[in-house]
Amino acid sequence: MKTNKFLFTLLFFTISIIAFAQNQTAKVAGVVLDDNNKPVEGVNISYQTKTVNTDANGFYTITVPANQKIILVFTHTSLKSITVPIQLKPGEEFEYHVMMNEKAEQLSDVVITSSKRRVQGITSIDPETIRTNPSAMPGVESVLKSLPSASGNSELSSGYNVRGGNYDENLVYVNEIEVYRPFLIRSGQQEGLSFTNTDMVQNVDFSAGGFQAKYGDKLSSVLDITYRKPTKFGLAAEASFLGGSLTGEGISKNKKWSAITGIRYRDNSLLVNSQETQTNYRPTYMDVQTNVNFNPNEKWQFSFLGNASQNKYSYQPLTRQTNFGTIDEPIALLVFYEGQEKDKYQTLFGAFKTTYAANDHNTYKLITSLYHTQEQEYFDIYAAYFLGEVSTNTEGAVEVALDRGIGTQLNHARNDLDALIFNAEVKGTHLINNKKHQIDWGFKYTRENFRDRIVEWEVIDSAGFHINPPDFDLPNDQPYNPYTGPLVPYQNIRATNFIDINRFSGYAQWNTKTTLGNSQLWMTAGVRAHNWMVSGDAISNAKSQTVFSPRAQFSLKPDWDRDMIFKFALGYYHQPPFYRELRDNNGVVNPNVKAQQSIHFVLSNDYNFLMYNRKFKLVTEAYYKSMSDVNTYTLENVRIRYRANNDAEAYAYGFETRLNGEFVPGTESWLSFGYMKTEENQDGRGFIARPTDQRLKFGILFQDYMPNIPNMKLYLNLVYNTGLPGGSPSYADVYTYQSRLRDYRRADVGFSYVLTERNNERPVGHWLKKFQDLSFGFEIFNLFNNQNAITNTWVRDVYTKNQYGIPNYMTTRVFNIKLTAKL
Repeated sequence: MKTNKFLFTLLFFTISIIAFAQNQTAKVAGVVLDDNNKPVEGVNISYQTKTVNTDANGFYTITVPANQKIILVFTHTSLKSITVPIQLKPGEEFEYHVMMNEKAEQLSDVVITSSKRRVQGITSIDPETIRTNPSAMPGVESVLKSLPSASGNSELSSGYNVRGGNYDENLVYVNEIEVYRPFLIRSGQQEGLSFTNTDMVQNVDFSAGGFQAKYGDKLSSVLDITYRKPTKFGLAAEASFLGGSLTGEGISKNKKWSAITGIRYRDNSLLVNSQETQTNYRPTYMDVQTNVNFNPNEKWQFSFLGNASQNKYSYQPLTRQTNFGTIDEPIALLVFYEGQEKDKYQTLFGAFKTTYAANDHNTYKLITSLYHTQEQEYFDIYAAYFLGEVSTNTEGAVEVALDRGIGTQLNHARNDLDALIFNAEVKGTHLINNKKHQIDWGFKYTRENFRDRIVEWEVIDSAGFHINPPDFDLPNDQPYNPYTGPLVPYQNIRATNFIDINRFSGYAQWNTKTTLGNSQLWMTAGVRAHNWMVSGDAISNAKSQTVFSPRAQFSLKPDWDRDMIFKFALGYYHQPPFYRELRDNNGVVNPNVKAQQSIHFVLSNDYNFLMYNRKFKLVTEAYYKSMSDVNTYTLENVRIRYRANNDAEAYAYGFETRLNGEFVPGTESWLSFGYMKTEENQDGRGFIARPTDQRLKFGILFQDYMPNIPNMKLYLNLVYNTGLPGGSPSYADVYTYQSRLRDYRRADVGFSYVLTERNNERPVGHWLKKFQDLSFGFEIFNLFNNQNAITNTWVRDVYTKNQYGIPNYMTTRVFNIKLTAKL
């Protein structure tokens, strides 16, 4: 406790000193006009990794370092780029107006500008914020979990849930190509790397609900990522106690070819060895990604996105002791293990994308992709446990003094899965009536092939007496009478499935901008359709199913002095079942599982304002989701097992707010708060909390620096969530398991010393001039050493017949050192 107080005081004392330090920045502001002297919306103004965009009036403002010669780059999808060198004094405000001509340098994708993202209720995240964010599992997902709408209680997993949904309800796109997560994952520490390589990212957009019809068929959210198109040679590298990465990029002399490639390696031993279970364990993950672009002329553009990854998980638990209970009645669980687990996940992914700009008003795209994963999950783990009261010996160690229960448990699995998913999609965008209206449409064919073998069983023996499964009818009143029935596993799942799913989906949507009096009004309306049919061995009663999902969004910017936008979105969202949703607790595939349905109502306000002469944004949002044909599930760590019977209805509602801006000049930070409640009603038995019913959420992402010591940077990621429902065994009735886990509290902090901070002041030929960035970092994960539980292990007391939910705690405080270099 004293250590926590000391660290807390030190951290916030440091933040306070930095926050009030002298300002060493300057500002550039102005208006961007075209050849007709009309303002240009959506021009990207950038230097290094910092970017801003012009608004509807062509206005921009950007904070830049003072006393440094920097290069401002003005780019637009259809206008010629402009490069401007500039150097300003501390506190200087420089007015610079730009005129861009309409001669396009090269063909670019249709890009939604930041002002349009604001209208559409999309949250944009700066890639540099993602790269510098301190997290045990770095990546886009770690930053999402600091937003009010997204949560995740495992620092070892890239999975996240949004507004009461589960980990399977989130769409992820990279360059408009849908990507997938592994299927057999049951634990965050098995999962390895997120698909997204943050060193390759250019734009990150996130929508937590009420999204447009052009996005696919999931219930909860959309994460839309765009990889960078190189404009020059570059090389970036990172090395730490947890692994490393190397990213290279370049462009051909004729500017027609460009490519960026990244290699990542990850070893989570440092993290998992800080958990309660003592193990021989070294999980390793590695992947290679590449994005190649070819622009032969102004009308055509071709690109290839490829990924190859391998996750190896070798786990040999030794011992574990967990202390729980109350002050009056402390209890401990002591476990001794034998056996091991060996898992392997291999993925190959490739996608081709072709864009044809017929003219300024019509653009067409063809996207094809192939995803192949081979996954195996093998384990034989024997556990002998002692459950009893806690005492303290003469040396101050906590030990089990009085046994309440002694038992053993043997878990066995031989699970194999081979999946092949093919996608082909055609899309079009049309601007009509002088570009006042935009029509988007798309048609997609998907074929999914799964070859799955499940062999799992569990045997439980308590105090020497065999425990039968809960649905076994033969009486067993040991030790009073000998048991004469057969010895059967407590759980026994055996299934072999060869499944094919054919899907046809499409969308059409229209959007426009108009006026309502003196106010500006944006409207979007569209509809999605999805048809699918399941086939395979031993399946004879499958039916073809079709769903339609109409959606609409409205945004109003009143003619007020205050810069406010009000948004309202509503629509139907269907999630046709993927393979895992077709498979019930016993591994049996039900081909006629219906699509889960959700109706979204989202009302929000977006308010831009100045405070301390710096830009801030306050976003508030209220939502309600009514769900039917719900496919209920149990959640064990991050593994989801569905019941595959559409037996429930559910709802979710909540309120969220986020304040972000330059709390410290030249940096972006935010504070977020969310309240959410979600419940489900299975077979009319009454509403109970869903597994992701996380009521309160607080998040802080804070960035700072010392202007008087500009080399020193600080990054803080702090999250507080109230406890989730504690889960239940997959075989149990969830209505009898309604306890909650303890609150989730976590703070990760990073310090970075940037050696290249003032490279412009160094003489020509200095060795640091070769680097754009060279920095040393020191990170502390779980700064206050909080015990956060992700789920429960259920243990039986043979004497009282009670079952105890023993928390499975995540990682403790861990220190990391890293080196980052960029040429």
